[in-house]
Amino acid sequence: MKIVVLAGGLSTERNVSLSSGTMVAQALRERGHQVALADLFFGLENYSGTLESLYDAPIPEEWKKVSTQAPDLDAVIAARKKKSQSIFGDRVIDLCRTADVTFLALHGGSGEDGRLQAALDMHGILYTGSDYLSSGIAMDKDMTKQLVAAQGVITPAWETVEYTEADIPALVERTKRPCVVKPLSSGSSIGVSIAHSADELRDALELGLHYGSKCVIEQYIQGREIQIAVLDGEALPSIEIIPKKGFYDYANKYQPGAAEEVCPSPIPAEWEAKIAAAAKTVFNTIGLSVYSRADFIVTEDGTPYFLEINNLPGMTPTSLVPQEAAAVGISYGELCERIVSASIKARKG
Repeated sequence: MKIVVLAGGLSTERNVSLSSGTMVAQALRERGHQVALADLFFGLENYSGTLESLYDAPIPEEWKKVSTQAPDLDAVIAARKKKSQSIFGDRVIDLCRTADVTFLALHGGSGEDGRLQAALDMHGILYTGSDYLSSGIAMDKDMTKQLVAAQGVITPAWETVEYTEADIPALVERTKRPCVVKPLSSGSSIGVSIAHSADELRDALELGLHYGSKCVIEQYIQGREIQIAVLDGEALPSIEIIPKKGFYDYANKYQPGAAEEVCPSPIPAEWEAKIAAAAKTVFNTIGLSVYSRADFIVTEDGTPYFLEINNLPGMTPTSLVPQEAAAVGISYGELCERIVSASIKARKG
């Protein structure tokens, strides 16, 4: 099969995506597929060969490692030679048309918010993961919470605020602490802060403004961090995250050894069943397909509090979905192939 893997793009999760893309491309090649890897944002502007020759081009080694810092997007934009406003880089659509399917190894606003999926639909290009509508909903933390809370999924109390710097003092005054401040449509815990004091909340809200004018302010729940994937409609074994320092932020997620990750989670069977049921309810309620990863905090009495769901979860060397798949005997390469086959079925359906 001919497969194009799209990575990179223009989002705060760009570096994570590049790492995911290289791993996916390498694994699919090892399983006998013809695979071309491209950066969604830059496209082929630095490549002078034919589209067909990209299927044999070397995989960039420098893309594999995820930096401890989120990318400087202004610098990324400045480095683009062709100053187009399109999310698609040079000849990306042309390349995707040469393939049987496009694997979306993208994260954040460049790949998870539904715009890319809608554009590919318009071009008649098959792609992996969920469709444009469910992707857009999953990326919006407030909308997701509203829909799944109505289905009985327990979620921390929250409010979504749109604010400017001038509004911060009043927000600090009226907001109950401790709380968690999250950009409305961001991932990889970028811009996320836990605030226990007024000063910490003020800093968190100021940080949030760097990622847009809307944030979710969420009740802080003390408990164990459990994440669980759904693959083709069925829950995989959950995984417990135990950061060695702080909480499971961007650095702890993508640096080997920064957090202990235990899979299957060392939790009672009834807890596992509750988490799996909640994850599948979220998955089905917002109409996701193929695969996802849901994040929970589980309190000491076994109550799972749903935090958010990722419709294009990471596929880096330290990512969680590959670890969960491995726990039931699904290798990384097999996981990639299953995502491809289930996605083709979903698109044609």
